[in-house]
Amino acid sequence: MAPGESVVVAGSLINGGMIYVGKELKAHSGSTDPCLINPILQVAPEANVGAREFGYWPSYSEITPRARRAYLSWLAGGRRDPEADIGYVFLFFYGLERRAIVDGLKDEQAQRDRPAIAQELRRLLVIYGEKSFSFKRYASELLSWLEVSHYSKTLYNEPVPSFPTTFEVPLYIRLALGLAAVGGVPVPPHLALAWARLDPASYLRTSATRCAAQFDQLFQQRYIETFNSGIVLPRNKTKLKLVYQPASAGFRGVNEIKLTFGDTPDVTVLTAPQKQLKKIVDAVTDQLDPYSRYLGRNPDSPNALEGLLLLPPTVWPGAAQEALKALQGRVAEGFVVMKLQELLDLFQAKTALNKERAVTLAKTLETVRIGMEPDVLGGARTPKGDDHVVLYAAAESKGASVRTAAYQAATLTLQLASAVAGADGEFSEHEMAHLSVQVQSWSHLTVGESARLLAHLRLLAVEPVSLTSLKKKLDPLDAKSKETIATFMATVAQADGMVTPAEVKMLEKVYKALGLDTKKVFADVHAVAAGTSPQPSISAQPVAKGFQLDTAKIAALQKDSERVSALLADIFKEESQQPTVPAANPEIPPRETETPATTGLLGLDEAHSAFARMLLSRPQWSREELLDVSSDLDLMLDGALEHINEVSFDTHDIPFTEGDDPIDVNPEILEKLEA
Repeated sequence: MAPGESVVVAGSLINGGMIYVGKELKAHSGSTDPCLINPILQVAPEANVGAREFGYWPSYSEITPRARRAYLSWLAGGRRDPEADIGYVFLFFYGLERRAIVDGLKDEQAQRDRPAIAQELRRLLVIYGEKSFSFKRYASELLSWLEVSHYSKTLYNEPVPSFPTTFEVPLYIRLALGLAAVGGVPVPPHLALAWARLDPASYLRTSATRCAAQFDQLFQQRYIETFNSGIVLPRNKTKLKLVYQPASAGFRGVNEIKLTFGDTPDVTVLTAPQKQLKKIVDAVTDQLDPYSRYLGRNPDSPNALEGLLLLPPTVWPGAAQEALKALQGRVAEGFVVMKLQELLDLFQAKTALNKERAVTLAKTLETVRIGMEPDVLGGARTPKGDDHVVLYAAAESKGASVRTAAYQAATLTLQLASAVAGADGEFSEHEMAHLSVQVQSWSHLTVGESARLLAHLRLLAVEPVSLTSLKKKLDPLDAKSKETIATFMATVAQADGMVTPAEVKMLEKVYKALGLDTKKVFADVHAVAAGTSPQPSISAQPVAKGFQLDTAKIAALQKDSERVSALLADIFKEESQQPTVPAANPEIPPRETETPATTGLLGLDEAHSAFARMLLSRPQWSREELLDVSSDLDLMLDGALEHINEVSFDTHDIPFTEGDDPIDVNPEILEKLEA
């Protein structure tokens, strides 16, 4: 029956098709195929689908009437009861196996059924894959057969279908990697990710599974950063080959069922590429650990700011990404002034913003070219929910920001000027425009510093700094320190090579706020221009036309920036910087202790484990084939076989392989390993 068809057997309505129903269907062995549902056979009125009613090799024609009723009930229930005995799943699987391999060789309709069969196998694996490793292995093998029966020569560029993790890398991935090696093509990021995830020798910690989407994104980003176009694999000696081991007894007597791929190498036998990928896996896992621990404690808040700040914005969850993009759009159009709580609400913050998170938030926003005032990165006080913040388009961040003395002096000048301007209770638009022009005229500042100063000025308009508070900070300084700062600000104010009457007026207000004689403004400006000691009073006319300054001498005077840095740092560090032990972040539980899984098969070392896993991929090998495998792993064949057999005897009291040529893999070893 084709996928989607329905039939009634013994009163059970079975939907979905993909079963064989009839009176006769011969298997290769000559007997009735085990998968055939013969509707004339006796069926009990009821049965327990969870009870085992038959032996290891079930056949519908030979199981009891009670078992037939249980099987038909399981089929009628949608083939999804998690409590069903795995034997019923295998009985259905036998039909899929026959359809894919026997009918698929000659029947065009069977070939068209392949995608539906693959989809059904994946569905069954989700339900029963962890219940029975035997079913997981057989179903995975059939999936590989379906996916590589027809393939393109550029398979490495195509999306990787989903596969479960078993004792070996899925053949689809091995084929894609081998084709990339043949073509000398770098392994694309998506294929490298699938290889890293599905290699049984790789151990993925909790963060890689709990935060799967973020792990996948970060892995591919780090892979590109590390290898540019990707790893280029060598063409090793081991050739790729699929030898299918059927689960159904109906295949007894069939010669080797295999698919070969010419000279395509099986690169997964090599250990060096996987080591390179493991370094990326470990680095990304470490990076994700804090968010994973947060998510483990807050599974219902993946989009909350407390968790987002533990991730790079490039891998934020979808809703948070959209909120960030919307904010970027607003900032691109000009300054965005809002209360801090509005910003926190955009990213679903659950708690108030402490100092640590404020700094992290500012750094995170800078990575997407959004600057924030107040300048918490420069030591400003952490704003509270009702305080305003100003967001602006920032230059690309190139590491830690350094707040130079010149920038700090310019900031102090703005704060003093705006405090004086707002002393009458109103910071007018005219005064704001005037100060904006002043900021943009200071050519000694970088583009980034000018942008931040303009944002700071915008913040001063809504969150003005009182003259009293500034004087309180400045009063403890001695007169000499105040004069040093004032002289330096005079240098800043006319560093563009000219000082205007408006600038002189602003400096006068600043000097007055510092408690200095306003007449010193003319003397200091002239001293900066001449590079000498202050001169007698300067006539009004030269001031009206503007001083023409010697920029070389200004540059020499600006070396005093180191001298005022310490003074200004104390003023701008508005929060206590006491060296205390950081408090534990309540959103992040203690580091999860994970015991690394032993990835070496039977406790073998890396090379012998890789050799043993390769052996398990086929029931039989020629000596020539294994010589290629051992050569790729830098092992001596006979010595490797002897060592693996010794370990197998010590562990399970059975040999791993038998014979010299051909060399057979003991089928019991798989059962032991699965157990």
